[in-house]
Amino acid sequence: QVQLQESGPGLVKPSQTLSLSCTVSGGRLTTPDYYFSWMRQAPGQGLEWMGAIGYSGTTSYSPSLKCRTSISRDKSKNQFTLQLTSVTPEDTAVYYCVREGRTSDGDYIASDYWGRGHQVTVTE
Repeated sequence: QVQLQESGPGLVKPSQTLSLSCTVSGGRLTTPDYYFSWMRQAPGQGLEWMGAIGYSGTTSYSPSLKCRTSISRDKSKNQFTLQLTSVTPEDTAVYYCVREGRTSDGDYIASDYWGRGHQVTVTE
């Protein structure tokens, strides 16, 4: 059974950098054809895909967030991390780490495991 667990601060001040980690158990970050992504849901809004890191370490980002987003991984800890710079109150959301199944060409198939979600509030 694969489990994902988000961790990080719950409160961040505007203009700061948000850093969240996701620890994966029951599966490896390097297993072929699986990608690990970050998604978020702001109050009253739908889910937003932010970016992902693939089993080979390649990354991809939402065009709307690309200039502020970075995803990295620590294979020894089986953990991947989101950094979002220059946050504003509009970045207040529940953040989820997710495992995605993809084809060998990288095309999305389905998201099969989700973390419980981590509330982040951006406020003074």
